[in-house]
Amino acid sequence: MDSHSSFNDAALGDLAQQVAAAALDKRVMVATAESCTGGWISKALTDLAGSSAWFEAGVVTYSYSAKESLLGVNPRTLERTGAVSEETVLEMVSGALARYGAGVAVAVTGIAGPSGGTQDKPVGTVWIGWKRRGGYAHAKVFHFGGDREAVRRQTVAAALAGIVTELNG
Repeated sequence: MDSHSSFNDAALGDLAQQVAAAALDKRVMVATAESCTGGWISKALTDLAGSSAWFEAGVVTYSYSAKESLLGVNPRTLERTGAVSEETVLEMVSGALARYGAGVAVAVTGIAGPSGGTQDKPVGTVWIGWKRRGGYAHAKVFHFGGDREAVRRQTVAAALAGIVTELNG
């Protein structure tokens, strides 16, 4: 996926439709654990009529304490690697899958900007993790360009596309 692509609402809607079709086909419920996207992935999914047939739950965990209490992220992981890390997103997606009874989950954590970036983790750094029940959690780092909205929009698109891959792969 081109890191500078623009995903308009129609494109995100198309990706959400693909998630819906795959979830219905596999008879699994979907859960989301979001930080930098603030619930946008869940919104894209629940914008579809009938989403209650395949969408289980979405949780927005911005703070360390929310990641710990709502997803079971280990405080030591957050202290050691920070919120924007592979370790944290893997614990987020595993926690979402375990706590919300879904068959597949996605988690995102990143730096959407315009501030908050560092030399090691510049603005646009986003970790996305996916996990299917009975499978292993896996994650990928992205370096998205553009302003805050563009980073968040690209994150939603990549998260949705990854759910489709997870279910159909």
